[in-house]
Amino acid sequence: MFGFSARSISNVLFWVTRKKWLILSFLLSISFFYVPSPEGLTPEGHRTLIIVSVALILIISESIPLPAVAILILIMEVILGVDTADGVASSFMSDAVFFIMGSLMLAVALVNQGLDKRLALFVINVTGNKTWRIVLGFVTISAFLSSFIGEHTVAAMLLPVALALIRNAGLSTNKATRLSTLLLFSIAYGCAIGSIGTPSGGGRNVIMIGYLSEFGMGTISYLDWMKFAYPMLIIEIPIVAAVLWYTFTPEQKIMDSSVRKLKVKVAKTGKLTANQIMAIIIFLFVFFGWIFLSPFIGLGIVALSGVFLYLSFGLIEWQDINRNTNWGVILLFGSAISLGIQMKETGAALWIAEQTLFYLDLIFQDVGIVRWFVSVIVTGLLTNLLSNAATVAVLGPIILDMGGEPIIMAIMTSIASAFAYLTVVASPTCMIIHSTGLITSGDYFKAGWKLFIISVLLLLIISTFYWPMLL
Repeated sequence: MFGFSARSISNVLFWVTRKKWLILSFLLSISFFYVPSPEGLTPEGHRTLIIVSVALILIISESIPLPAVAILILIMEVILGVDTADGVASSFMSDAVFFIMGSLMLAVALVNQGLDKRLALFVINVTGNKTWRIVLGFVTISAFLSSFIGEHTVAAMLLPVALALIRNAGLSTNKATRLSTLLLFSIAYGCAIGSIGTPSGGGRNVIMIGYLSEFGMGTISYLDWMKFAYPMLIIEIPIVAAVLWYTFTPEQKIMDSSVRKLKVKVAKTGKLTANQIMAIIIFLFVFFGWIFLSPFIGLGIVALSGVFLYLSFGLIEWQDINRNTNWGVILLFGSAISLGIQMKETGAALWIAEQTLFYLDLIFQDVGIVRWFVSVIVTGLLTNLLSNAATVAVLGPIILDMGGEPIIMAIMTSIASAFAYLTVVASPTCMIIHSTGLITSGDYFKAGWKLFIISVLLLLIISTFYWPMLL
């Protein structure tokens, strides 16, 4: 009647079904826009919370790609009158974003030089052929590396090593076994605990540092962050290895044949080349720059200086960086930081903090317990539903407005956001190992709930007795 064919109507209905959460989020945003602002909340803060609600719905539902969510956040900030276009652009591009961009580019350069294969040989030489030692080795090297170059990069580097060990053990990589589950989780969970170690371990660490600086609540250097976080990282390494071993104990207690085959294969690459040595030297320069120079010129400028040196010495081509850098992650972090700043500036974070404190105080009768509950338990659970960066971006300003020592509250929240043990979508590393087809959704919970409880208790002990000594 209106000139639409049955096929066209079917296509429209199919699109609506697939994008129902996108449509719902827009309808809700329009509805909430015309609802009067709650008492104590500014109109700008009200609109900022609308943006937060839309972003959370789209992130959880995965109805559109995350980079699209990031772009939508920036658009809505301007259209809803939260800030001007120049103001949004200023809040988007910061040293924290430079740092994320530089770190991702540095990881691409290291992989481009084949240093991931050298890493494989190092792991095998250190661990030997006993399965439990290989598991401990994977957890240790994953934790150490992911504290410096990003967990998803480390997982991508070590995944082929684990799969090669599984194949060389005579097992199929098309069917899940206890050995495959054990090795893959040792990488994923090792990366999770390692990402707390330094600011470069995860974007949410930099987001928190950015919030502390932007809100005038304090500053923390690269080395100071390590003093707070690295002891917990080191303690968790044997705990994670032990929990995984006793949860997924494999039949193969010794992997002599598998290790020997992999050693021969990797050793054929020969000695370190001049370019590989230069790549290592530049990375060490960047690492020490993060420690000693970042208080003066910022973490981001140090990271970009390393990228400049890699390009200048011809260790990588710009086309390789451009092709392999995850620009979507950079967009997501930039928009998350921008939204967090707007929550602070408009008073939305303070309003939520006050409401949360009021209602939880009725339950716990102690403001200190309320702060700890939100910064650790709520953050830890939410990070298993959202990305850890999105969790910190939303909760960071709220938690910092709850009072308490800002440095401790910030680091506690950032560390709790690394407790990504329970779901497939909890972290990039969980999704990477799930993509092999050797891990089921139920496997995450088998060991994950144990590690979640242990991590929460360990964080409580360290933050109560050790951290106050550092202030």
